[in-house]
Amino acid sequence: MSQAILSRPGAVRPLLATLVVLAAVSPLAINMFMPSMPSIADDFDASYPTVQLGLSLYLVFMAILQLVAGPVSDRVGRRPVLIVGMGIFVIGSIVCTLAPTVEIFLIGRVIQTASAAGLVLSRTIIRDIYPREKSASMIGYMVMGMAVAPMIAPAIGGLADELAGWRAAFILLTLFGVIALFATLFFLPETNMSRSQGARAQIATWGVLARMPAFWLYAMTATLATSVFFGFLGGAPAVSDGFLGQTPFEYGLWFALCALGYLIGNFLSGRFSQRRGIEPMVRDGSLITVAGTLLSLTLFALGSGHPASLFVPLMLIGIGNGLVLPNTTAAVISLRPDASGAASGLLGAMQIGGGAIASIIGAHAAGSHGSATGLTAALSTMALAALVVALIAVRTPTNTA
Repeated sequence: MSQAILSRPGAVRPLLATLVVLAAVSPLAINMFMPSMPSIADDFDASYPTVQLGLSLYLVFMAILQLVAGPVSDRVGRRPVLIVGMGIFVIGSIVCTLAPTVEIFLIGRVIQTASAAGLVLSRTIIRDIYPREKSASMIGYMVMGMAVAPMIAPAIGGLADELAGWRAAFILLTLFGVIALFATLFFLPETNMSRSQGARAQIATWGVLARMPAFWLYAMTATLATSVFFGFLGGAPAVSDGFLGQTPFEYGLWFALCALGYLIGNFLSGRFSQRRGIEPMVRDGSLITVAGTLLSLTLFALGSGHPASLFVPLMLIGIGNGLVLPNTTAAVISLRPDASGAASGLLGAMQIGGGAIASIIGAHAAGSHGSATGLTAALSTMALAALVVALIAVRTPTNTA
């Protein structure tokens, strides 16, 4: 099946471009509206915490939908789920754009979480087409392109708000959703050729995955690695403002180093995963992540007060995540190719759920005064836990197909 798709003249590039677009929808929806939250609160005469539910509700329902989208795609196919998901996302974006009250706006945000299908199934489709080691490389290249979304989304959203109001950002999200929908319709073939499992078989598949130590080890490695980043998101704004004395714009400029590091890490995964193998890439990425967190902790413990002490090590964390995540994803969805959608969905839900918890830990570690040593100590603990699990994972035998 994969050879049939790959042998079609000119099919690979449009397919990969479509997967990048599909995977980028959720990061754009998460990041583009964040600069506009104060404007939305003012417009609706609502409290800031109420508007912030637009982010937390999005993450909660996104985690839930990732559990659903994968198994459903194993049953009915990837393409129908993506078409429906992108269509619903467009509807949710329109609801947000036209919302007369904050309650309707929040409902629109929940509807937008249908974009989670693109994030889950873009990875699954790669595994449908390519063998295990090659899939890690292709996921790396795909995520490298997708990483541009969180890099530029806050700037685009902030500029749109400044020029035309906060609703302009949701008009842009609506247009991007339409592009993703049409790209799916015209450039994405069906890649799941084993759509024969019923509901009982799906439940049995979850049980099989739950009994596989390799699944939990690689999934926990990915979750803990992701948690380092989300923990940073939870505490870094307080450190930036309370300890480093930065403006939000300065914070945004320095934060670009993280996205750049993630871009580099995913490029390295794309370039070397097939050659070196998944296990060495996961190990090396985990070591680099630990190095980044410990470097930052050491610099602040020695009395540094420069932003580079926080953000340059963050670039190393980005590189480490860029090495770990594509390879752990490929490892997880390769354990049972007939249930790769279910495995991808469970992995995504674990990452988002773990990230939500880590962001709370990061916020508490930094405190209201922005303790740099408190935050970096918490991040170092998460990174060391990820390294320990990764070292166990790469030594655990896997039965892959």
